[in-house]
Parts: sequence; structure tokens; C-alpha cells
Amino acid sequence: MLEEKLDIQNLIYVIRGKQVMLDSDLAKLYQVETKVFLQSVKRNIKRFPVNFMFKLTKEEFLVLRSQNVTSNRGGRRYNPYVFTEQGVSMLASILHSDFAIEISIKIINTFVEMRKYISSNLIEQKYINELVLKDTKRIDILEETFNSFKEKNNHIFFDGQIYDAYSLMIDIFNKSKIEIIIIDNYVDKTLLDILCKTRKKVILITNNYNNEDYIKYKKEYSNIKLIINNTIHDRFIIIDRSILYHCGASFKDLGNKCFSINRIIEEDNLHSLLFKINI
Repeated sequence: MLEEKLDIQNLIYVIRGKQVMLDSDLAKLYQVETKVFLQSVKRNIKRFPVNFMFKLTKEEFLVLRSQNVTSNRGGRRYNPYVFTEQGVSMLASILHSDFAIEISIKIINTFVEMRKYISSNLIEQKYINELVLKDTKRIDILEETFNSFKEKNNHIFFDGQIYDAYSLMIDIFNKSKIEIIIIDNYVDKTLLDILCKTRKKVILITNNYNNEDYIKYKKEYSNIKLIINNTIHDRFIIIDRSILYHCGASFKDLGNKCFSINRIIEEDNLHSLLFKINI
């Protein structure tokens, strides 16, 4: 029993400040193929919001590989998904077996034991941490108050407000620290001219684009990855896989007619969209 617990402990990692387990490790514990495991999850995706399961970014996966976390698992075509303690608890309800329930209980107990261990080693720092937390909360409240005055989540633009519309789009792009995902079925030179000025990684998901403009762009710039996908009608911007915007007009037509740009706050919508486009 002790050896089994230690093995599970070695499969729990801290990513984005959360204790998580890789999909391939969980599949191995549940004694199913990773592909079959993820298919079961996909059929029940509404049970796995972003605080239950999320997909690692390329950078996060590279960090794990550099630590030899995934060296013994072979090559993967896609970045793995990871599951939090709540996600593991939900797995037992979709795998439908007594064995799956038993494994889930053992994993959750290991999560709990690790939290207790970490907590017991931080008691001496508790007083200092509480003071820092109080100060941090005060600072966060002040920042939220100031941000509420200077930033809105919903914007309406009328015919002729071309500059204002493009200015807001650039401000949204500038929020990115690592990556910008743009979904628009019509990508042209206007958008490419803006993207060439950003140093961020850009993923363009589109169903239609100017071959000549894109070919010329790729000869000089390497920050864009183009993905052809004809299953999405609306336009979206995803910043660092954590902030989602919906745009009522194609980016090539901003300001030509009345339209809106709105931030979508619900994390489930962001999570579902990322899962759908599978990047």
C-alpha cells in the first residue's frame, strides 16, 4: 500500500498553481489506452469544466519534458490534458466500473495526504502569509476598482469608427504575454500588417485567406501558425488561453458597419472552444 501511494504521489505535478495528473498517467492507472480514456471524457465534456481539466500549452509541456516527466511515455501528437482532484473524482462516474471507483478513491486520498503534508510544513510561515494575503487582497481590490474605471468588457462601434475599432483590437492583442489565437474566416493583409508588429506567437484559424499575402508574410515572419477550419462561423480572440473575446464583424471590416466586441467571462465557454478546436 505504501509503495502504491508513493507511485501516485510521483505522478502529481503542480501546474498553474494546481495539483494535477497527466491524462496518460491516469489512463495507465485505470488500465485503459489514453485515446480511449480521452474519448470517454470527450463524450462527457460538460462534466469537466476548466477547474476539473485543462490542456497544457506547448510551453508547459516542454517544461515537463525538460524535467524528464514525460521521457518514458514516447512521442505525442498533441499536448496532453491534465486533471485536478475534482476532475479525478468525476472520472469514476464516467468510466463505470468498481475498479475505476477504487482507483479514483486512492488517487483522491493521495491528493489529500499531499495537501496535509504541505500544510504541516507551512505552519511556521502561517502568520507571515496571512499578513501578506491581507495586503494582497487590499491591493487586488484597489486594482479591480481602478480597472473598473478604465476598462470595459463590452464595446459597440458604429459606422465610421474604424480607428477606434482597430485601436481596441490592438489593445486586446497587447494583453498577451505568450500567445494570441484568432478565429476569423476571412484573413487578409490588413490583419497581417498588425500581426507582423507583435512579437507574440499567433495561431490563425480560418477557412479563407489570401494565398499570396500569407506566402509573402511567411517568407519574412515566423510568428504565425495557420490552421484551416470550416466549423466555426463567428470571430473570436483568445489571449494566452485564458481570456476570450467575441467580435461581431470580421477583422477586415472593423468599423465599416455597426458591430460589437465583447469579452466572454464564463470560463466554461473558453474551455469548450479550446477543446473544440483542439490546439
